Order: sequence, then structure tokens, then C-alpha cells
Amino acid sequence: MRKRFSCAGLLVLLLASMPTYGWDDEGHMMVAYTAYQQLTPQARNRANALLKLNPKYDDWLATLPAGTSPADRDLMIFMIAATWPDQIKQDSSYTSDGGDGGNRPDGSPDPTRNIGYDDKLMHKYWHFVDQPFATDGTSLPAIPTPNAQDRIALFRSVLASGANDELKSYDLSWLLHLVGDVHQPLHCATRVDQSQPQGDAGGNQVKLNCTGCPNELHAFWDTVLGTSNSPKSAITAAKRLPAADPTLASKNSEADWVAESFQDARQNVYVAPVGNGVGPFQLTTAYKTAAKNLAQQRVALAGARLANLLNNEMK
Repeated sequence: MRKRFSCAGLLVLLLASMPTYGWDDEGHMMVAYTAYQQLTPQARNRANALLKLNPKYDDWLATLPAGTSPADRDLMIFMIAATWPDQIKQDSSYTSDGGDGGNRPDGSPDPTRNIGYDDKLMHKYWHFVDQPFATDGTSLPAIPTPNAQDRIALFRSVLASGANDELKSYDLSWLLHLVGDVHQPLHCATRVDQSQPQGDAGGNQVKLNCTGCPNELHAFWDTVLGTSNSPKSAITAAKRLPAADPTLASKNSEADWVAESFQDARQNVYVAPVGNGVGPFQLTTAYKTAAKNLAQQRVALAGARLANLLNNEMK
């Protein structure tokens, strides 16, 4: 979301009528835009072709203003596709599977399936990996699987394989989203104590009480880069992203990406004024500023790493 104003204007018109997803709209599109600028021509053309197989492609295309250039069309579709795994949460043709409102794989009829667009399960538990840490010596629960980390590993292996294009399209649509997800610290950590032996659901159970804050810690981090659904606003924000550190950007292991976010959660999320327990806590200006700076760094890295993955592995 960095270049031409004409593109920004088209995006404003495009998404004005689309459902909203907070961070999952703005943040994921920022990741996708950043990645798209760094794709090789070959990888860009391949991604464009695969996304045409997404069953929502014609719907997305129909929302584009008349006269949209082919280049802007492909860019916008790539960005919109990064929100598709959240779009299906609002689609009545999909089923919320699994326990805890669909957020745990136990209870799903087939949580590990990878069959392409015939799969009508939401797989909400694919969006995060709840790595636990304890503050009081409480025993740590097992990490539920499947989760975001092992799905990224699976989907990228499919992109690099001789699998059929329909399956690659499905897996690409998920990858565009999940690479962004695992760069959000609270998508990779859950805090455990005696009162919450299964964890705090990535900060969803930690309450806040401060002016301009959402009610939960997780929601604060989801929205720290802004809550506007205006693509123009997202493009402006993307232009202000710091350049990703080349050494960090070259790290291509999803396990490393998750480990970084886990450490960020421990060192930068669950810190004063966020104390032990469920709160409510009142965030300070210093905490909010530090959170925004970290989120910008993580989004920039996610975009660079997504581009590297697609450039090197997509066939």
C-alpha cells in the first residue's frame, strides 16, 4: 500500500462495501501489499493465476470500479485474498468446527484436512498457535494441533510441490493470511496461571479499562495499527512502515517467526501496566506507543518474508 494515488482511490471504492475485520482487514492487506511489491514477475504472475481459482474471485472482481487497470486489479485481488480466511467466518456456507466456539481443533470432524475449496470448515484454530508460558509455576498445557505454525509448513510445501492448482490456490489464500497472523505476538502465546490453567486465549481473557482501548488485550494488539477500514488509510500507514531488516527478513522458518512473536509477547505485551491475572488494566501512552512501533516492525517483516517464501517456493 505504498504507490499510486489512483490505486488508493480504487481501493477506497472497492472495500467500502466489503465486510469489516479490524486488524484482519487493514493489517493483513498491509502485509499483502508489502509482499506484492517484492515479488518477482514470475511469482507475481503465478500468484495472480492461482487466485483466479478462489471461488470468491468473481465476487471480488465485480466490486472493482470500471476501468481498473490489469495491474491494479491484480494487486487489489492479492490484497483482498489475504483477508479471505477471515471472510469465511462470516459466510453461512462454512461451518464453525471444533470446540470453544471453533477455536480449538478438538471436536472438529477433520481438523487437519487439506482438500481445497471443497472444505467448508472455518478452521478458526489455524489462525494462531497458543504456546503457553506460566507466571507462577503452573504446569503448561499441551499446544493444540493443528495450528498456524504447522499449517504454514504444510501449505508452503504444497506450493512447492506438483499438486494441482486448485489445491495450491486454496493453500496460497491461507498462506497470505497466516504469515501475517504469526507475526502478531498474541497469535503465538498464551499466559498460564493457577486461575487459568489452560491459558488466557492469547490475551482474549485479559481485560482492559482505558480511554480509547478495546475491552481485551488481544483486541488492543489486533487494532494497534488502526481500526479504519479505509484502504487509503491503510496505504498511508503502509508507507510509514519501517524497512524490514534484511537479515531478519531472510529467516525463512515459520518456527523462527513464531518463536520471535512468542518472545515479543513475553517481553513486550505482558509487561507493565499489564500485570498478573485478568485485570482490568489501564494502558499507558508509553505502552501504546511501544506496541504500535513493534506492530509496524512485525508487519514489515511479515511482508518481506511472505514475498521471499513465494519467490523461492511457489511453482
